[in-house]
Amino acid sequence: MNFELLHTDTQSRARAGLITTDHGTIETPIFMPVGTLGSVKAVHQHELKEDIKAQIILGNTYHLYLRPGLSVLEEAGGLHRFNGWDKPILTDSGGFQVFSLSDNRKLTEEGAYFRSHIDGSKHLFTPENVVDIQRTIGADITMAFDECPPGTAEYGYARKSLDLTLRWLDRGWNHFNETEGKYGYRQSFFPIVQGCVYPDLRRKAAEYVAEKGADGNAIGGLAVGEPTDKMYEMIEIVNEILPTDKPRYLMGVGTPANILEAIERGVDMFDCVMPTRNGRNGMLFTKNGIMNMRNKKWATDFSPIEEDGASYVDTAYSRAYLRHLFISQELLAMQIASIHNLAFYLWLVKEARRQILEGNFIPWKKNMIERVTRRL
Repeated sequence: MNFELLHTDTQSRARAGLITTDHGTIETPIFMPVGTLGSVKAVHQHELKEDIKAQIILGNTYHLYLRPGLSVLEEAGGLHRFNGWDKPILTDSGGFQVFSLSDNRKLTEEGAYFRSHIDGSKHLFTPENVVDIQRTIGADITMAFDECPPGTAEYGYARKSLDLTLRWLDRGWNHFNETEGKYGYRQSFFPIVQGCVYPDLRRKAAEYVAEKGADGNAIGGLAVGEPTDKMYEMIEIVNEILPTDKPRYLMGVGTPANILEAIERGVDMFDCVMPTRNGRNGMLFTKNGIMNMRNKKWATDFSPIEEDGASYVDTAYSRAYLRHLFISQELLAMQIASIHNLAFYLWLVKEARRQILEGNFIPWKKNMIERVTRRL
């Protein structure tokens, strides 16, 4: 993988760049639709490419390991061939999912024992076998196995958790460099900066991670219960340390406003289930604010979902029609809303990139945050 930094904003840390992988090039900043089980919920592959214009999608190691399982993925030739997606794929390590199973997992120096949420069967994730699992899945970008403490964790717990994560990083990094991919193309490995909301721990983690010289670096453990201003503070602290010539990936974040604030602070890559999950529940994100499509106010509003929606997704559907679909519990409602929200997120980061390159990012971002946070 190669990262080319094209331009940095003169008034902030906002950056525009290019990531090149063996499955294609990614323009940054970028948003990655979440395809947990190898599928972005309610969205076809051709819609991802043509309507949403996704450049990379994300898969989840924990879920893909359980279903369809490694033997199926290996026999298929990896996730790209299994699901028909020929562009880049990133997999997270499964750490967040494992540690969210607080009643069904046990943490040790060796790794994390956990029980499947599907059938209760017992499994072990280690820094080494998580590398192997991601090798088998075949993602272009793979992640280190880490512990993700809650945003409200006390300092003592956060410190011990970080120390364990850094020891696991050494083991995962060494194993990655001692192994090869299975399908004839290159894979990259991103360490993850943890440290909860404590500046000294975040600095320690960022310095340790930066020394690895990996192809890129991730910032984890944010948007997990901490105040928003703390999240932004941690991003600023970490990005003062992480190398400028490598992409920075903020994991699991977030709202359109969160993304714009993080871009200003030097983040390049994002993923979040919000556009699809909220979309399936009737919440639409637009250039002019947030819409609850179940509200009666849309019942006779025959204007397009987005006033100038054709600029990023071609749809002939009206607000009244989409509300009708949701009220009637038609599956098409979830599909339309998911495509719309993902197309909006991809439009937002593409437009941010254009504004960075043209030198207008800060005034544009200020105006956009005022617009996208309104309730319509």
